[in-house]
Amino acid sequence: MKKVLFTVAALSLLTLSCENEKVTDTSTEAVVAQEIDMSDFYVYPEEDDLASKSANEGKNCYSMQVLKRQLDQDPNLYNRMYNIEKNLRTFIAAKKPDGVGNGNGNGNGGNDGGGDPPVDDGLGTINIPVVVHVLYNTDQENISDAQINSQIQILNEDFTASNNDLNQVPGEFEPVVADVNVTFTLDQVIRKFSTKTSWGTRDAMKDASQGGSDAVDPSNYLNIWVCNIGGGILGYAQFPGGNASTDGVVISPQYFGDQGYVSAPFDKGRTATHEVGHWLNLRHIWGDGRCRQDDFVADTPASDGPNYGCPSYPTVNCKSNDMTMNYMDYVDDACMYMFSEGQKARMRAIFAAGGPRAEFR
Repeated sequence: MKKVLFTVAALSLLTLSCENEKVTDTSTEAVVAQEIDMSDFYVYPEEDDLASKSANEGKNCYSMQVLKRQLDQDPNLYNRMYNIEKNLRTFIAAKKPDGVGNGNGNGNGGNDGGGDPPVDDGLGTINIPVVVHVLYNTDQENISDAQINSQIQILNEDFTASNNDLNQVPGEFEPVVADVNVTFTLDQVIRKFSTKTSWGTRDAMKDASQGGSDAVDPSNYLNIWVCNIGGGILGYAQFPGGNASTDGVVISPQYFGDQGYVSAPFDKGRTATHEVGHWLNLRHIWGDGRCRQDDFVADTPASDGPNYGCPSYPTVNCKSNDMTMNYMDYVDDACMYMFSEGQKARMRAIFAAGGPRAEFR
């Protein structure tokens, strides 16, 4: 995909090199005035190969493919996402104590969308009401309330670092394990029979005129559509900045929750954790490219691609140990169990005043 560079011209006194060198000035203004290479946020050719993997070969998230399609269809989405990124970095930079580095950690990027954690972002606990749309063709796909509730519980545990598998985190990464302090409350379940046996990835499930179910007030609710996507795809999410009518997360029923109609090895509810991470503006931990590509988070080590299955520690790529247990990798559900502090800062910043999800507060 052609690289598109957006330069923030906030300070005429700051000189930016053509090599996108990091500034040493860590003031809010200096951080915001950096050149932002937004092409790192989008999609790389490797993702086309990843999208063709079947579910039994490895986790298959289609979020970046959906983003690519939306960017092709809506030329204004570039600018909206750029403004979101600029505001996010301004908020994070303003909350950092004086003298804290500009994301120069062990991570894989020079773009500071989350690195050294702020002292206190002032946002408090953020609760997200959830609407679950169950679109079913078979009795199995009409998942039970118990299965739905199990997924809400898993989201609450994963986003508050109260999951019982955190004791597996290697000592190297323990200092950056994050309690995101985001909670989820099930507001309503909408059930609808459909003659469709699969829905694909073009958002038909979100449109009542196509037999789906319209989003419920997406500025105040997280909408999750549970339906058979097909093609071995576990789920996908829409990043902040997209069309409100399609905002939310889509997950196939056998990968939702940890009881009832679930399919190993993606039967621990971590597909939803991963996809909600995208909905909260996280990208895949390997940056959807090779070692030099950026996930906009400084405390996640560089990687040259996704990990699958249950990798042993250490797994070395790009001259560092992969954080394979991060929710934004592609490993089996039982082998992912943490967000980082940098990811926390990035997710929470979108709830700040002027952010794309500010109305949830």
